[in-house]
Amino acid sequence: MAGRFAPRPTRTTVRGGHVAVPGGMPRQGGQGAPVPGPGRVRRWVPDGPLDLGLVLGPLRRGPGDPTFRAMPDGSVWRACLTPAGPGTLRVGVCAGEVRGEAWGPGAEWLLERLPELLGAADDPSVFVPRHRVVAMARHRRPGLRLTRTGLVLESLIPSVLEQKVTTDEAYRAWRLLVRKYGEPAPGPVPGRMCVMPDARTWALIPSWEWHRAGVDNKRAATILRAVRVASRMEEAVRMPPAEAQARLEVVPGIGPWTSAEVVQRSHGAADAVTVGDLHLPGIVGFALVGDRGADDSVMLELLEPYAGQRHRAARLILLSGRVPGRRAPRMPRGDIGGL
Repeated sequence: MAGRFAPRPTRTTVRGGHVAVPGGMPRQGGQGAPVPGPGRVRRWVPDGPLDLGLVLGPLRRGPGDPTFRAMPDGSVWRACLTPAGPGTLRVGVCAGEVRGEAWGPGAEWLLERLPELLGAADDPSVFVPRHRVVAMARHRRPGLRLTRTGLVLESLIPSVLEQKVTTDEAYRAWRLLVRKYGEPAPGPVPGRMCVMPDARTWALIPSWEWHRAGVDNKRAATILRAVRVASRMEEAVRMPPAEAQARLEVVPGIGPWTSAEVVQRSHGAADAVTVGDLHLPGIVGFALVGDRGADDSVMLELLEPYAGQRHRAARLILLSGRVPGRRAPRMPRGDIGGL
């Protein structure tokens, strides 16, 4: 029965799971898909199966993320702040060929790194499944590749917002702050898309606006400390994942959970397993040995056969559909902005 049902959308499965992107040939125009104006275009043919929803899904922070759109025509839109400035990227796949179109000052930067964004630097062939659940998930999801964005702050800030709160609270905070302090995404974007604020703008957000967005002082202070050394944070992209995590964890408030969540996206780190997560150890333990009460130490022991590929193994387990049933009510959502 494993795999017949989608995993329950826990914080872990939503962050690292799958965005539903219908297949088929991208259509220009039509309802929900605006006709793009002239943009810079790059075409690229991947060397194997590619599932846009699986590859880019971890970059979406909730269904209302103003920086991300998955369209009915099979395309994915992404607005981000690149070293060259704001940029918007539209990606579609047709007959095995990827077509990327970009707008704004960051267009060339986005198109240059399009293959890495879609997993060209990742090598799924080196992964050897050691469990039947993992092998079946890999067989059903051949298009899974690990994205590499080459950007740190765009993953670091929302990851800090997700520390020790419900998914809804974190997504709401990200959505409100980006819409209020970001800038409109360049190009003929679908709906209201925004580029996240730059480091200086994050640093100037008043304390009461953090409060209104539901962000407590501890998380806000962590973000402020990080953006004050934004250039040093971005330098971590050129480091190996383990060294990059050590660089990020120098900032008080950033621990192994947050740094792993970042390098999984910025570096495409195949071995950066998330420790300290509320749900992941129990999911891994239940899927592999039926132990729903597994903690981090048990999870790491179970993933030891996948050393070097532990993050990929965890992704496949999350995609297997083999998750334990819920024993307790959902964590209540807080709203400090209403106090």
